[in-house]
Amino acid sequence: MTPDRARHISFVDGGSYPLRGGNLLRPLIDGTPAFRRIAGAVEQARRSVWLTVTFYAHDFAIPDRGVSLFDLLDRATERGLDVRVIFWRPNTESSGYGRTFAGSAADHDFLRERASRFRIRWDRARGPYCHHQKIWLVDAGRPSEVAFVGGINLTAMALGSPGHRDGWRHDAHLELAGPSSSDVHHNFVQRWNEASERSSDDGTWGHTGGDELPFPTRVSEPRGSSLVQVQRTIDRDRYRDNTPTPAGAAYDIASGEQTILEQYCRAIETARSSIYIENQAIPIPEIATPIERALVRGVAVVMLVPAEPEEHVQAARRNPARKPHFDALARLGSHPNFTLAGIASLNSVGKRQNIYVHGKLMLVDDGWATIGSCNLHAYSLQGHSELNASFWDPSLVRALRCELLAEHLDIDCSGVDGPAALALYQRVARDNGQKQASGERDWQGLAFALDAATYGE
Repeated sequence: MTPDRARHISFVDGGSYPLRGGNLLRPLIDGTPAFRRIAGAVEQARRSVWLTVTFYAHDFAIPDRGVSLFDLLDRATERGLDVRVIFWRPNTESSGYGRTFAGSAADHDFLRERASRFRIRWDRARGPYCHHQKIWLVDAGRPSEVAFVGGINLTAMALGSPGHRDGWRHDAHLELAGPSSSDVHHNFVQRWNEASERSSDDGTWGHTGGDELPFPTRVSEPRGSSLVQVQRTIDRDRYRDNTPTPAGAAYDIASGEQTILEQYCRAIETARSSIYIENQAIPIPEIATPIERALVRGVAVVMLVPAEPEEHVQAARRNPARKPHFDALARLGSHPNFTLAGIASLNSVGKRQNIYVHGKLMLVDDGWATIGSCNLHAYSLQGHSELNASFWDPSLVRALRCELLAEHLDIDCSGVDGPAALALYQRVARDNGQKQASGERDWQGLAFALDAATYGE
């Protein structure tokens, strides 16, 4: 059963992974704190280190250690650990999304020069889609097992913290230990065994293409008290082996999976008082419509997005065919209980600099939350490979809300409930928006209001 404060938000039945109790969770906000913790877990690993990578750049270095991803993985291999990485390989239609380690001839030369011995498989998605999951799994199936799921990329721009804001991207990961980590394990095995390039001459490293993994057969032991459900977006015909997760039912994965979208809709439709969203993308109609219904019910909604949207958002704004998409956003902005916001900090020369919001999370009613890799655009919700962890834990969700708002407002919101906290967010953001328009730099915190009717122009 879900805790009382979140019981009205139902989980998704019929997906790959069930709702599981007994989990230990730790939200990790921003890249530097997250990678400090991930690197520490890798260094303490006893058996294995497995990860999936979408975007990677050689300027990335592990915080406080000054070593690259490949240094970290090579050292784990030298300690006798089973180290495996699934890298996304773009298609022509998706080659402009960001920097990748796509398994080019130069990438193979790089690995050869390093004498790297850990195992790699490259994996394509269909057409314009990408494999967007960002997961780490340490000691899979062992008592020391721990997983990390979220949206933080392996690039220098992903690092930073409120104390080092130049170039900072705001983001989130979630540390997960307990029964639901078995589902992260199952997801990795499914992807590893059916990686698209596994039979290609340049599609593997450190092993032959026949190096398959067994699916987990036992649920990991309880480590805490949080209820969690792992949810995914998986494109149709991407994977075919429907071996079930431990203590779960077989799922027709060949037909695809959209449990993240279903969970977002369920949480928004049943929200009673507050919805806080951080996302790299503005919502598609399937999400914007239930948000508007929530606003009509009187639910307070704050949506934190990049203050400077990416070029493709600006291009969409100029496209007449996308006008209904932005009209829906404008309708959200017409409600007095809705706030669209960005964040900006004082940079090293004393000017306000927008902080890129890259996180993908939502908190509802101080009782339920989701953190993962999924954006609120059509590709993430319907075609990319994505993974989120939703959790029902009022004390943890409230603490996360307080942590995020303390970062963005520089105010302690622990003494107020969710609706009052979001009303405070709205007031501070609007005040800062007026200061920004007049050129004032002395703000309260980082958040400032954006105009939903003109966003992306």
